[in-house]
Amino acid sequence: MTEQQGSGDTITGAQSLVRSLEAAGVTDIFGIPGGAILPAYDPLMDSSIRHILVRHEQGAGHAAQGYAAASGRVGVCMATSGPGATNLVTPLADAHMDSVPMVAVTGQVGAAMIGTDAFQEADIRGITMPITKHNFLVTDPAEIPTKIAEAFHLASTGRPGPVLVDVAKSALQASTTFDWPRELNLPGYRPVTRPHAKQIREAARLLLESRKPVLYVGGGTIRSGASKELMILAELTGIPVVTTLMARGAFPDSHPQHLGMPGMHGTVAAVAALQKSDLIVSLGARFDDRVTGNLDSFAPGAKVIHADIDPAEIGKNRHADVPIVGDVREVLIDLITTIRTEYDAGNSGDYEGWVAFCAGVKKQYPLGYETPAGGALAPQYVIERLGLLSGPETIYTAGVGQHQMWAAHFVRYERPNTWLNSGGLGTMGYAVPAAMGAKVAMPDQTVWAIDGDGCFQMTNQELATCAINDIPIKVAVINNESLGMVRQWQTLFYNERYSNTDLHSKRIPDFVKLADAYGCVGLACESPGDVDATIQKAMEINDVPVVVDFRVHRDAMVWPMVAAGTSNDEIKYARDLAPQFDEDDL
Repeated sequence: MTEQQGSGDTITGAQSLVRSLEAAGVTDIFGIPGGAILPAYDPLMDSSIRHILVRHEQGAGHAAQGYAAASGRVGVCMATSGPGATNLVTPLADAHMDSVPMVAVTGQVGAAMIGTDAFQEADIRGITMPITKHNFLVTDPAEIPTKIAEAFHLASTGRPGPVLVDVAKSALQASTTFDWPRELNLPGYRPVTRPHAKQIREAARLLLESRKPVLYVGGGTIRSGASKELMILAELTGIPVVTTLMARGAFPDSHPQHLGMPGMHGTVAAVAALQKSDLIVSLGARFDDRVTGNLDSFAPGAKVIHADIDPAEIGKNRHADVPIVGDVREVLIDLITTIRTEYDAGNSGDYEGWVAFCAGVKKQYPLGYETPAGGALAPQYVIERLGLLSGPETIYTAGVGQHQMWAAHFVRYERPNTWLNSGGLGTMGYAVPAAMGAKVAMPDQTVWAIDGDGCFQMTNQELATCAINDIPIKVAVINNESLGMVRQWQTLFYNERYSNTDLHSKRIPDFVKLADAYGCVGLACESPGDVDATIQKAMEINDVPVVVDFRVHRDAMVWPMVAAGTSNDEIKYARDLAPQFDEDDL
């Protein structure tokens, strides 16, 4: 944060708010004006900050998320009171679940009217208290700089997350002075980043004693910028690595030690490694139910080293034998140093049989898919070709459902911050606005939104925002005419009774015409032979957004799969195929 000139001048609270955002280093805001926040929009016109007028506040929130997740900087969105603020609830909850640093600024009715059910009044502070890291209601204009400074500090330190600052219209209109705080006083907020040396030594001891360890890498590894250190530890020890849905790209897919993504739709090798391990080294992961399946049967023989910057996560779902509170990057740095010291003293782990077992499972059960009969287009093929043609420098966003799982598996991720999706909340409609935010943050990188036809119809109005503001994202709509993941469950668990999952999306709407109407280029593809040429054509258009309607086979399913609430031991490699492991190798 930089100190601003003009401290002590008499200005309005609205001017103070804009100066405060500038002082916090904000360069881009996604938002929509309205009555309560309107005073702030006047000085915003004279600011260095670029304001991007979205078409829905949910789009503003997801754009702020995409901006933050792609760049590591705090994303910012702005909305008015009442419905403007409540439309931010979903992205705030999403950012809270996925630890995304974000600040939302909302207008509120005048201080004297709070609590009277005034026009467009909503207690957004109360509403969002469970889904923000912290939030503020500002009624005194003198407090604006301090609260903004505190909001950015809270959002970006410790476990990152969303912070909301609700500012009364009366505070925006009142006269005040601007004084940017030189230091912050947040009693009780002292996030621990450096791990305790004793816990690091104990973790090293367990690692050297174990015979079947696995590095279980979560989204915290991405947020802490620890990919380089993760690589050093992995190659130093030779231990197999699994990366969760939120951690794709933290460790290169091309690396021989990488077993892929664990969990409900994880690779057989990643699921097997966790289940059969004797030691799980959890790095910024939270033992989510989508990873563990039935907790009682998850990794029954494994001890756990759990490193996380949020002490509330440690032991929440699975007992930690060695709890380590700290930033993942700091934890890895200290752990690497300690293990190297042990290696120099002649102490090293013996993982040869375990590594061979994991490599054997990976080879025996690779990711794959069936080619549909009759020349129909496989969605997995589309995503696989898209990943290969666009490459690992591209930023990929995804909505939620089958296309999300296929995108997690069939695009090869080689670096962090290139895979953005809604993990914890599972928000349909995330992909397009998140891609918009990512492209604003990283304008020199190609950004592809891989979306489903259901998700796309929730937030595609932001294509107008992209077209008008020269934000040339690319959208691949995996159009199977269905709410695909729900339909998959109806196929498997509801006797193929397809209640309310048919979207008729190959007829209504016509996505090519819709893209055209929004000032974008619309393309369509339904033949495997046309996939590469269509992607190449989309890649050549870089001055306007592009939407490609990939009309795919509707009965494709996501495999592997562990049914909800069952043990990971019951993983199915395909509908009627469960993997068989030769545990003699262990």
